[in-house]
Amino acid sequence: MSGKRIVNAYKTVNKDQAYALSEAVKIVKENATAKFDETIDIAVNLGVDPKYADQMVRGVCALPHGTGKTVRVAVFAQGEKADEAKAAGADIVGAENLVDSILAGKVDFDRCIATPDMMGMAGRVARVLGPKGLMPNPKLGTVTTDVANAVKKAKAGEVQYRVEKNGIVHAGIGKASFSEQQIVENAKAFIDAIIKAKPAGAKGTYMKKISLSSTMGVGVKVDSSAL
Repeated sequence: MSGKRIVNAYKTVNKDQAYALSEAVKIVKENATAKFDETIDIAVNLGVDPKYADQMVRGVCALPHGTGKTVRVAVFAQGEKADEAKAAGADIVGAENLVDSILAGKVDFDRCIATPDMMGMAGRVARVLGPKGLMPNPKLGTVTTDVANAVKKAKAGEVQYRVEKNGIVHAGIGKASFSEQQIVENAKAFIDAIIKAKPAGAKGTYMKKISLSSTMGVGVKVDSSAL
């Protein structure tokens, strides 16, 4: 964002005020004036310490209106399951050849799925996929025999989330071109998923702060008490 635009954007936001979700969405959309379709991001500050296993927050959330992003999906599968994955719209399907491609540095996908019998093979590229958050995981529904359904969900705008070490979990929940109502409904779905994922070890206030922003815009606090 240019200096002038960022100054003008800050004039529309009271940084000490927490806005109702619909009002926050309106402000963020109005300030998303870049020459490209900015992503709308949500960040939730949680009262957890993820270094303890019983305070980890991780999962998947199906957004009612998708993310607005084209998701490229790779699948470790062979035989009939490979055919199912291709039919469901997977961009890359393979076995040994997919391992070789990843080891050669070609990781041109946003989600990786594997059938259970292929996890040994997927494990060979864990050191590449793990740091990128792409390693197939049963808890996230990316290790499954129902590869067709997993591919369709990923393509439809299912988002994965994982709390960072500072207690913040964030995700892209749409585009600036979405209607205010679509962004509100996606935000509510994401917040509901985070609430349902509250870990057993969480003490005190679980949801401390929520904010919305666009790729080039300013952050806007959301009143979490109304949610």
